[in-house]
Amino acid sequence: MSLLLGIDTGGTFTDAVVLDNDAPRESAIVASAKSLTTRYDLAIGIGGAASAALKAADSNAADIKLVSLSTTLATNALVEGQGGRVALIAIGFAPADLERAGLAQALGSDPLVMLSGGHTTHGSEHAPLDLSVLEMQLDELAADVAGFAVAGYFAVRNPAHELAVRELLLSRTDRPVTCSHELSAQLNGPKRALTTVLNARLIPMITRLIDATSRTLDAQGIDAPVMVVRGDGALVSAEFASRRPIETILSGPAAS
Repeated sequence: MSLLLGIDTGGTFTDAVVLDNDAPRESAIVASAKSLTTRYDLAIGIGGAASAALKAADSNAADIKLVSLSTTLATNALVEGQGGRVALIAIGFAPADLERAGLAQALGSDPLVMLSGGHTTHGSEHAPLDLSVLEMQLDELAADVAGFAVAGYFAVRNPAHELAVRELLLSRTDRPVTCSHELSAQLNGPKRALTTVLNARLIPMITRLIDATSRTLDAQGIDAPVMVVRGDGALVSAEFASRRPIETILSGPAAS
């Protein structure tokens, strides 16, 4: 028997469902269970729902061939203005750009470092990249934030400056780095920067969820790939989701 385990972690409840991959769609659900979401330790709620569903299905851990994880935590965090504290490294932006696309409001009191540099719409260098300001502040920033968001002017045409900043950040800190050219092909710099900030802010939360799920599966002897439901209903690897959690927005409704 080839079984799939679906886990959905919401703000209040965590649901688990066991499906028979070989059964017709109308009879695919073997068992389901619900547990309270334990925000202080997500593994408790996930483990409670998963173990109850497996018990109701009278299944062995070895029967589970794939685990699908969905959540509304990222959506709730954006709506409620939650998430990790991040630093935005803006390359080639003017102060007025921060007032566009709600960027300044979204950034709030999180740190901002503005560097000279950036590119033109044709991909040529608009101004040389100057890392000196960032280098002077980097140790203090790393101690204050959970991650970095890097957005360069017209980086979708030429990401060289974003990549140089990322290299510096990774060489001197252990914080995750999100670059705007990896998330969006939009030319609109402030919108790309906003998306990058939100993605960087969600990384600690989604990483904690994935880690809690992995601990739960290990404890129950489930050795199966963990995939995460994207907002469009597609499945992506846990590693991909941990780098680009913005893709999990509307993950919960999509999984439903």
